[in-house]
Amino acid sequence: MSYSSIEELLPLVEKPGRYTGGEINSIKKDREKCRLTFALAFPDIYEIGMSHLGLQILYSILNSEPEIAAERVYAPWPDMESLMRENGIPLASLESSTPLSGFDIVGFSLQYELSYTNVLNMLDMGGVPIYSSDRGEGAPIIIAGGPCVFNPGPVAPFFDAFVVGEGEEVILEISRAMIGGRESGCKRSGILGLIAEIEGVWVPSLHGMEKKIKKRVVTDLEKWRFPSSPIVPLVKTVHDRITLEIARGCGRGCRFCQPGMVWRPVRERSVEALEKMAEEMLSSTGHSEISLLSLSSGDYSHIEYLLTSLMNQYYEKRVAMALPSMRVETLTGKLIDQIKRVRKTSFTLAPEAGTQRLRDVINKGNTEEALLATARKVFDAGWKSIKLYFMIGLPSETQEDLEGIVDLAYKVLREGNNRRQVTVSISTFVPKPFTPFQWQKQITIDEIREKQDFFKKNIRHKNLKLKWHDREMTFLEGLMARGDRKISDLVARAFYSGCRFDGWSDRFQFDIWKRAIDDLGINVNDYLGEKDTKDALPWDNIDCGITKEFLAKEYEKSLSAELTEDCRSAGCYQCGACSGDIRIIEAGEPHPVPSRRHISSSPEAEITRFRIRFARQGKAGMLSHLEMSSAIVRAINISGLVFAFSEGFHPHPKISFPYALPVGVESLCEYADIQLRRYSGPTEGFAPRVNPCLPSGIEILGAERIYPHTISLSNLIGGFDYEIRLPDAPISPAGPTPDERIKAFLKSDTFMVSRYRKGAVVARDIRQLVDSIALDTEKAIISLSVRFDQGGGIKPLEILTQIAGFDDEYAKRARVIKTGINCKK
Repeated sequence: MSYSSIEELLPLVEKPGRYTGGEINSIKKDREKCRLTFALAFPDIYEIGMSHLGLQILYSILNSEPEIAAERVYAPWPDMESLMRENGIPLASLESSTPLSGFDIVGFSLQYELSYTNVLNMLDMGGVPIYSSDRGEGAPIIIAGGPCVFNPGPVAPFFDAFVVGEGEEVILEISRAMIGGRESGCKRSGILGLIAEIEGVWVPSLHGMEKKIKKRVVTDLEKWRFPSSPIVPLVKTVHDRITLEIARGCGRGCRFCQPGMVWRPVRERSVEALEKMAEEMLSSTGHSEISLLSLSSGDYSHIEYLLTSLMNQYYEKRVAMALPSMRVETLTGKLIDQIKRVRKTSFTLAPEAGTQRLRDVINKGNTEEALLATARKVFDAGWKSIKLYFMIGLPSETQEDLEGIVDLAYKVLREGNNRRQVTVSISTFVPKPFTPFQWQKQITIDEIREKQDFFKKNIRHKNLKLKWHDREMTFLEGLMARGDRKISDLVARAFYSGCRFDGWSDRFQFDIWKRAIDDLGINVNDYLGEKDTKDALPWDNIDCGITKEFLAKEYEKSLSAELTEDCRSAGCYQCGACSGDIRIIEAGEPHPVPSRRHISSSPEAEITRFRIRFARQGKAGMLSHLEMSSAIVRAINISGLVFAFSEGFHPHPKISFPYALPVGVESLCEYADIQLRRYSGPTEGFAPRVNPCLPSGIEILGAERIYPHTISLSNLIGGFDYEIRLPDAPISPAGPTPDERIKAFLKSDTFMVSRYRKGAVVARDIRQLVDSIALDTEKAIISLSVRFDQGGGIKPLEILTQIAGFDDEYAKRARVIKTGINCKK
């Protein structure tokens, strides 16, 4: 069986919702009317890429220009890749299904070194030669940005250009250079020449290693309030919430932290701007959580005021607040009290090291006393768990430091009276470029194993959960992070040998990488060993804004465990980050606004109950029940209607679905009961208000008022009617025809099928669950009426495979449509 489009493959893959597109706030322009097409590519799966704020920002900025069409491409999971390659289907964008080779520019976001083989795979599947030198005049310009670009050497041969630093301004400059160059008749080399003149852009074929490329910095974040309408993902993502970037940069100066160095100086957004951004994003997405993003959220000048203001404003809609990056000493009791008002989002505290000596060496600065006091506050406020984040392999680490991690974990556990859950997460230090520890060595795989074994033996308590990062992945991350152009041969060799998704433990194939390292004769100590501060480094052609002299001075201070205070309070250390218009910007004093009234519960008189009927068709049929229900909840939020909520620590909107609709099944008759607060419009106005806020393929067909005594849907519905449209010409199974099998089934008194549940095979008699079934051989349609009992129901797929006798692949391709419901007898 061969296929010609992604749509035909959707029923055959694990999570088809990754590939459907059609999300709320996605933008599909007429490509013929645009002067430039731009593919924003993320070298990981949809769920990871859609959680990344940077890609959403660039998508919004580019599409704000009428002459530019920006679309998205994510890495296909291996099941989809295999089917695409077997059928010659190229990797294409979600918005218009255009292959990568059909774009003018393809921009990759490089967030993690272990995504490099995915980059090559995406280029190859998109019809683009993986090496820049092999691309002809018709090929797109392939560029890269993101934190990995601060050492572009290991992937330099694969890209035409690199953007060093922040992308809001430079992405438009590159686009305009491309438009101007192409319309003036420039060939590919000429366009690259125009791009090479833009500050912050490295073009390897033109600049070589001689030209120093200075990073781009957005001097004033107030001018860049993007995205106001983020794309709302269809499938559940890693971070299913809006991300409000409250500040960029960090002045703390942790000596292991690359982001804290390269994204200097600190620039804060004003409270007023953030309140406006939050309002716009919540009203356009329907999300129920706001993440206040910064490298150190607690260091934002007015964090308590901002959090309180947002909580007061959105409490009625039960919008939760999350602070994903908090230093121990900045998590105050007031912040804890505000966060817990709606929902106790998770807390991760990062002491990094187990002893005060080592915390001073790395310039972390916080104390054990502060950590324990914070843990006590969190537990006293009702949280049942805390995550602790540590690193091993830090410079000057001793056995005492390892024992300190164990000791600290047990002390935190005791703050919760040994009854709360403490997760201890152990990662291994990787000496990244442009940090004071960039000259330090990385410990070996054997050393990592020895240290991890120590923790496995010593952290043993039912309420202490130990997690650690794969040591071989860490080894490879260090090799990529500190590598040069020679490492690009390793990346290509691993890709051609089948490596994909190297950051995923269940996909990582270290044996292939090890064999490639040996075959290429790579001496890993050249990259992971200790270096002298006078040595040339592979990334010396990049200017991150921090001087090498400052980094070397910080390295020397670490040897004596000398602290460097935050420059915002202690004064300038001449690190090099501030110059001209590039400077520290702190948010001014906020202008107080009257607090909004919030209500802790909903009086029954304010509640309006609706029973809604809706359809799920087309690609929306590939969503899971959870994904579909989340889309409906968000649509109601976007429409401005207000749910009634359950009480308790984790309030949920009051919406109930009687039964879950399986993935791959469309429906013309889905139902849900919802409860709204203070609904004042007519009943017939509900659907027109909500439908524009739903993703493509989901539509409210009607609504009726119900009351507390109305019979519930689960007590009302007893079965369903289906229409199953068979794909192509039916494949005749061996033995009796499908029609003969169906007739034999109808004549039988019992019909046993086998099901897999919790790893065991369970036999079930389904004959009494089928009221009628008929096959129209001319139209290739099966009409089906089924019901269910306390033991459950029957799935249409079971009808096709176990009754009609079709093979599994053919059955999955059938179009199954629920056409009606049957009431219980």
